Amino acid sequence: MVDFRIRIPNSPLSKDSHVIDGVVSRVDCHVKVLDDDVVERAIRAGLDVLVYAPHFTRLPEIRRRAAAYSSDELLVVPAREVFTGTWRTRKHVLAIGLDEPVPDFISLEAAMAEFDRQGATVLAPHPEFATVSLEESDLRQYRETIDAVEIFNPKHLPWHNGRASELADGLELPPFTSSYAHLPSSVGVAYTAFDREIETDADLQRALEGNVARRIVYDNGLCRLRTTASELAHLCYENTWEKVDRLFLSGTEPTHPHHIAYDGRFDDAAVY
Repeated sequence: MVDFRIRIPNSPLSKDSHVIDGVVSRVDCHVKVLDDDVVERAIRAGLDVLVYAPHFTRLPEIRRRAAAYSSDELLVVPAREVFTGTWRTRKHVLAIGLDEPVPDFISLEAAMAEFDRQGATVLAPHPEFATVSLEESDLRQYRETIDAVEIFNPKHLPWHNGRASELADGLELPPFTSSYAHLPSSVGVAYTAFDREIETDADLQRALEGNVARRIVYDNGLCRLRTTASELAHLCYENTWEKVDRLFLSGTEPTHPHHIAYDGRFDDAAVY
């Protein structure tokens, strides 16, 4: 693993490697997969926390699975990566600490307003990556709502990570990283190490939102290249229009805004 950098939010960014004093909690801030193999890999990698946010899965089910796989060795925190906008113009936003479900395929404005209302911790994953991310203008517009920006993602090529760092630095927003694992083999290849003991969901929210020192740590070399290649191949598979058309545009899927579970609350914000 490479200790990429340490940063204390709202202070100048240092590229020197340091040891954070006190208790360090290692957090993989975004994974899509969760089973016995994933938990075993996470513990073997020395992780303390996984943030579990699978695609197109309602919050109660995410919570149930997170609780089932949490233990004294590994805390699994439920989260939602909400797909805002249409499929062709979608922008992903990661929310931790939601009290009530928020559907996909609503406007970015409506999603951010709902996160604000619920007091969720809001993260910007993979900024300006492909066609699925918040742009600089979005980060500026919602800077007071967004709590941290992802500055390293294994799916990224080097210039993507460089641009993400520029955005976080320019907006003076705290950084984070994750494995963004869609495949079990990717879990733990990148994590955020916090100078704070994290034992609950609320602990993680306070660490992400607060002035807590952190390190960005990731695999490098051939291992990193294998992860990037595998995850990008998976990205190509999951983002075919046929799959999305079959799964989500029927209007009856679990995270569609017109689903009965949302009781019509998001009908006006729906883009489909």
